[in-house]
Amino acid sequence: MAHLVAVLALKGAIAFELGIPARIFGNAKDDAGRPLYQVATCTLDGGPVATSADFRIAVDHGPELLERADTVVLPASHDSDPDLADAPFTPELAAALRRIRPGTRLMSICTGSFLLAAAGLLDGRPATTHWRYTELFARTFPKVLLDPDVLYTDDGDILTSGGVAAGVDLCLHVVRRDHGSAVANAVARNCLVPPWRDGGQKQYVEAPSPVPSGGTGTAAVRAWVLEHLEEPLPLRRLADRAGMSVRTFTRRFREETGASPGQWITTQRTERARQLLERTDLTIDQVARRSGFGTGTSLRLQLRGRLDVAPSAYRRTFRTPA
Repeated sequence: MAHLVAVLALKGAIAFELGIPARIFGNAKDDAGRPLYQVATCTLDGGPVATSADFRIAVDHGPELLERADTVVLPASHDSDPDLADAPFTPELAAALRRIRPGTRLMSICTGSFLLAAAGLLDGRPATTHWRYTELFARTFPKVLLDPDVLYTDDGDILTSGGVAAGVDLCLHVVRRDHGSAVANAVARNCLVPPWRDGGQKQYVEAPSPVPSGGTGTAAVRAWVLEHLEEPLPLRRLADRAGMSVRTFTRRFREETGASPGQWITTQRTERARQLLERTDLTIDQVARRSGFGTGTSLRLQLRGRLDVAPSAYRRTFRTPA
């Protein structure tokens, strides 16, 4: 009997994420062409739900489907978007999740991980979510071992993915885990997607917003740093500009940014290098000097460590067309 994958559609379901399990698992077949998975969609009450687009979906199943499922997938939805709903984890959702049999595999796509975390299912376990919401996730669920830099996490019976297309990567990973690379590669070819993506979602994170120059604490110093990233920036120099001792400046800086001055500066230099790689024809060494890394070797080490990609590869992937 085919492995039953139940997809739980909540109000405001995002159509793309909702369709990923059916598209990926539904294309997995054995050598005789028989489906390896049965994918079915359910809602909390068996009735239709509005999507985040301009249409509604009708399903054939209510929450009772979860009782029979071998795998349950929670895609992202409007209601599970932390910016758009204050309390997406409703009593109805909690009751539905209690129907799931012990040992059933659980998967989330994008912000669906917020729902698993709210249910207490991710405490002490690795997880990820869309990069835009990783800071909020970490604050809201401090017991979860959040990894904001990966496309997906696999902790055996609970798997989570980053935003949007990372759900494709996660489902292909599960097919590969269940049935081997040959089946997963065949699914990827049929769906015209890469069977494996290098790197992680950290490559797609937007550059931080400029720091306002007029502010209290260390804001003015941070604004100044952004204009002088190519210069040496020892901690004493920054503390003197703020009129503070090194100890006080370091403490205030961490309170306001969540990072040490050195960590924050390295992040800003990395963002500057990314912008230069995307928007200019500067050589790698020139990019390194203008972003404050000094040498091309140092820049390569930083991008490898932070983005898992070489500067030249990053430029090829993200270069803005002229």
